[in-house]
Amino acid sequence: MTESNTSMQPVHIVGGGLAGSEAAWQLAEAGVPVTLHEMRPQRATAAHQTEGLAELVCSNSFRSDDAQANAVGLMHEEMRRLGSLILSTADAHSVPAGGALAVDRDGFSAGVTEALEAHPLITIERGEVAGLPPEDWDSVIIATGPLTSPALAEAIAELTDETALAFFDAIAPIVYKDSIDFDTAWFQSRYDKGTGKDYINCPMTEAQYFAFIEALIEGGKTEFRDWEKDTPYFEGCLPIEVMAERGPQTLSFGPMKPVGLTDPNNPTVKPYAIVQLRQDNALGTIYNMVGFQTKLTYGEQKRIFRTIPGLEEAEFARLGGVHRNTFLNSPKLLDPELRLKAQPRLRFAGQITGCEGYVESSAMGLLAGRFAAAERLGTTITPPPQTTALGAILNHVTLGADATTFQPMNVNFGLFPPIDARNEKGRRLKGRDRKMAYSARALADLQTWIDGAA
Repeated sequence: MTESNTSMQPVHIVGGGLAGSEAAWQLAEAGVPVTLHEMRPQRATAAHQTEGLAELVCSNSFRSDDAQANAVGLMHEEMRRLGSLILSTADAHSVPAGGALAVDRDGFSAGVTEALEAHPLITIERGEVAGLPPEDWDSVIIATGPLTSPALAEAIAELTDETALAFFDAIAPIVYKDSIDFDTAWFQSRYDKGTGKDYINCPMTEAQYFAFIEALIEGGKTEFRDWEKDTPYFEGCLPIEVMAERGPQTLSFGPMKPVGLTDPNNPTVKPYAIVQLRQDNALGTIYNMVGFQTKLTYGEQKRIFRTIPGLEEAEFARLGGVHRNTFLNSPKLLDPELRLKAQPRLRFAGQITGCEGYVESSAMGLLAGRFAAAERLGTTITPPPQTTALGAILNHVTLGADATTFQPMNVNFGLFPPIDARNEKGRRLKGRDRKMAYSARALADLQTWIDGAA
């Protein structure tokens, strides 16, 4: 860690979620003092339940941890190599999840909070930053995530002369394990990945499935406010009843697909559909319903989800819900170092930039922190190569996306520059082999970038 100049002005970070926490860590580890502003618990949000930093409000999964052939797993590895607090804490509080990286959400948040509170260059201030940050804050990272306070959101919109885009994120229910009927349900991962038994599976016959679909479509839903009704959903996080409305078999080919699983209670009959639950805490006492984000009312959730075989007596640690997510038209408004073109003292990081997902949000915090640190220290830093996962998502958000159709994006190999990878016979690599070539190139280029910045 670089020693701090005691006369150096702090970089102010607004928002103590994943991106803000990661940005604070990167700055402090570079020797730059940080003031991290988090409005909770003085002002609550529609989705958070604690005052902990980096609280996970939706799934507890950071998705695939396969660094060889999965873009988000590759991003995990890149962030680990850059000293990410979010990834090191996730690793320390991981729970079984097959090939995914999932965490005990309470332990994870507590671990991030403890690390940031203990760092000598980080000061945490509780309270809302209402409106634009004061002008004497000459370097600011706004990482307020999907639940930016109305006052700040309005100030940003006024400054940029833009109408912020918005969509709804939906939260999946969490079930107490001891309320699940294991005479019907069983432990198994699809294709026996991970330990082979990282998920709880609840099977459905064809008749049960179609009755369930009908119940989802007809079930009572939460009503949106007038100003929310035209807000689109993000395609990667659709409420389960919205998916059901798109066609009766949509779910059987989506989160309820029965492939790669065998019911040990009835091994000769393949279930028509399967509901999976994934461990949500280190103790293994609660499990979240995978892909079951929902806007059903609480009463309807209990009624309909208890028709799932194995969940007839289910008790819920948390029911599902919806919240609004606001993000910038970043390709139009931000420069390649995540600075607001209209006021460069302001940087943005996390979901407010238009990336989607825990890992991507944390990655944008990591990059914003490093850019701000270099600026404060009077050094130069180039963005990571577009051939890396970090560079690919940064380029998409700030340069590569079409500003007229910009929508939130997860990291994926489609954002990477094409690679001409061939086998020993000169034929182009396909499938996993091609993805592995992308990953190998990314990690080599990342190391060159790291060595150049050292």
